[in-house]
Amino acid sequence: MKSIKWIILYSLILISCNTKKMNNGLIIKTSPFNVETTYTKLKTILENNPNLKILLQLNHSNNAASVDLKLNDTRIILFGNPKLGTPLMQENQTIGLDLPQKIIVYLGSDNATKIAYNSPLYLKERHNIQGNDAVLEKISNALNTITDKVISK
Repeated sequence: MKSIKWIILYSLILISCNTKKMNNGLIIKTSPFNVETTYTKLKTILENNPNLKILLQLNHSNNAASVDLKLNDTRIILFGNPKLGTPLMQENQTIGLDLPQKIIVYLGSDNATKIAYNSPLYLKERHNIQGNDAVLEKISNALNTITDKVISK
């Protein structure tokens, strides 16, 4: 019973600490840093994790500027671990639409830096994944840990 109380308390703290989970499966956190610093911290954390490989980086703002359009600073990084993603795709290949994992860092309309990603539990529902709960939990914990490190001072 004592451990349940701690789990509930920890969950409430997580929810209140710069995290917003929307019903569309997005987990959005506010960073105390600017986009450049937030993105650099994210990239460094991913590069230093031997289990993850960065596959692609996009700067949407630079792409917009190349066609004379303006977009608040917006960057996305795609990364993955085939040992975790492949079992999910073996169950339902449509999850490949949402894999590899992506994290976006952007300057919001409120001039605050945001960091966001898809909730793996939402992807489970979206792609009707019936098994692999341990894999999804591991991915969920990793994404939460990574993004919390990025926004910590």
